Order: sequence, then structure tokens, then C-alpha cells
Amino acid sequence: MEEHWYTVQNVEQIDTPALLVYPERIAQNIRTMIEMVGGHTERLIPHVKTHKMAEVVQMQLDAGIIKFKCATIAEAEMLASTGALHVLLAYQLTGPKINRFRALVQAHPDTDWASLVDNYESAEELGQAFAAINRKAVIYVDVNNGMNRTGHLVNGALGQLYHDLSQDSRFDLRGFHVYDGHFRDPDFNDRKAKADEAFGQVRVVADKLERKGLLYPMMVVGGTPTFSVHAKRKDVWCSPGTCLFWDWGYADSLPDQHFNWAALLLTRIISKPAEGVVTTDLGHKAVAAENPLAKRVQFLNLDGYEVIGQSEEHLVLRVDDWEAVRVGDVLYGVPYHICPTVALHDEANVIEEGRRTECWTIASRKRRLQY
Repeated sequence: MEEHWYTVQNVEQIDTPALLVYPERIAQNIRTMIEMVGGHTERLIPHVKTHKMAEVVQMQLDAGIIKFKCATIAEAEMLASTGALHVLLAYQLTGPKINRFRALVQAHPDTDWASLVDNYESAEELGQAFAAINRKAVIYVDVNNGMNRTGHLVNGALGQLYHDLSQDSRFDLRGFHVYDGHFRDPDFNDRKAKADEAFGQVRVVADKLERKGLLYPMMVVGGTPTFSVHAKRKDVWCSPGTCLFWDWGYADSLPDQHFNWAALLLTRIISKPAEGVVTTDLGHKAVAAENPLAKRVQFLNLDGYEVIGQSEEHLVLRVDDWEAVRVGDVLYGVPYHICPTVALHDEANVIEEGRRTECWTIASRKRRLQY
């Protein structure tokens, strides 16, 4: 097999399907991320939902990044255990999650914790829980500026909610959380125009709050798609996440962002059931399957193929040169969507200088660690 940057020389040591990670390329992505905010690591609050691994967090800590964002309590616990100084659980907590989060906060008093609220009822539930332990709940108001997933709409009531929470002694209100993941136009100027317009409306609310005597809200803004837009703002925190590993989907849709593929899938051909057809062991349980068949995985060392079927443990391809491939051959694939793909694996095989050297546990793929 011709050797490329992704080739594993001792590939016989890796069972498939498997997730591979390349630390040198992760490190380059971290450097690129820092360069995009002008070298100011304090402006970064990267999301860990893509990788979910303590070792990747440690690489960011070593690069001077101390603030992180996450989506689950398991991810938050992984961050605190690794040494993150500031953790924003970017989720509005309800039900048992509030007590779980409170217990985690008590267990890690040296970490600066925060979570999100977007309405009075949820804020009241959180405020009561933290008042019971004589501790203020640190919060950001979650803003819906067009994605319609969570958050409070940008209107007069948003300013009123922010004002009222700022006056409630049970809270330490820091600012706004504004995720605009719906802006994914391949053309940077189109994406920027939409993100600027939507964020400008949030600025109007923030300006009014400042004129009323409140501290100007800190802004946690965007994710990976609009990172190249918000990175140019000097007074916001940016929270990219997927760019640490990158994937086929974002590589296609965000040509202005120059990150490296740093995580791949390894699969083996396990059958040639009919002429022109081969089957690999890359089923639904190994690669994110929420997109159409044509957008599951892109193989780097196979040309002339079409994905024609997938089930729980199998991925079936029609290949042009059927005689050239053999049962047992390995294929290296870039997932279309890396985030849910990582969550399907217990561990990642670490590839350094062309060899598998160790495994990293994908610790926070679990729903619960200790808390």
C-alpha cells in the first residue's frame, strides 16, 4: 500500500471498525484556532463535544487555553478532572441534572462553573438549588438569534429577563450565550453577512442594558461554522469545537477555514458478495448515520466507489475495480460528521509517526461518570 500521512504501519494491531487520532495534526489545529483569534487564548472557550477526551483537553491546556464549553455533565466532569479552570455547561438544566450539576460544582470548588438559562421558571429552579448550598449559580442567558433550538428570542423581553436576573442575588450573571450554528453558507461573505446581522440585534439589547447601568454582557458567540466571522471581534469569546478534529462535512462547506483532518475511521473489507460489490465492517454503530448514504464517509485510499447500503455492522460499496481489492484490505475514511461518530467509540487509537502507539479513552461519551 502506498504510504500517506494517514497510513498506519502496524495496522495489524488495530481491530476494526476503529477510530484513529493523529496528535500532530490535532496540535496544528489548536495552533490554527489560536492564530484565528490573533494569538489571544483568553478569547477561546472551545467546545469539547467533538472529542470528549481528557488528552485533547490537556493539549489545549498546554497551549494556554483555560476556558472550555461542554454539553453534558459527563463532559463537564471530564474537564474539571483534567484541570480546566473555567467550564461553561452550555445547556439549560432541568430535572435531576440540576442536582447532578450542583454535586459536581461542590466536588470541584476550584473550577469556575457556569450554565445557561433562557426563562424565569428554569432560572428559579436553578436558583433555589444553589441557594440551598449558599452558593451563587453562575449563568449566561441563552439567546435564540434564529436557530430556533434553544434560547430566548431577541426582543424587549430578552433585555428584561437579563435585567431581572442581574438583580437576583442568587445569581452571578456573566453575559449572553449566542450560538448561531444555522449559518453555514459555503461563501464566507454570505455567512458573515447573516451572522453579523443576527449578532447585531443582540448587540442592540446589550447596549441598552449598559445604558441602564449594567455591566456590558460578556458574549460567548458561535461555534465552528461562524468561528471565522466572530474571531474578528475583539470583545467576544469564541467556542469552536469540530475544528479540533475536522470532518468531511465542514471541509466541504467551510473553505475559508484551514484545519486538518485529525481523526479518521479505519475499516476492513470483510466480503466480496457479488461482482462489483464489497462489504466493510463500518456499520451504523461505527459512523454517524444521520445523513444520506452518500454523506457518511469519504475513503482516502479508494477511488471509484459508491456507497449502496449500510446496516448495523456493515457498509456496502459498489467499486469500479473489483479485482483490485481483497478481503482483509484496510480503508481509511473521513467521516462526514465527526462529532456523533466519536461518540460511537469507546477509545481512539493514537497514531504517531505512522504507528499506533496507545489508546485514549473517550471518557465522556458516557452519560454519567461519577456525578
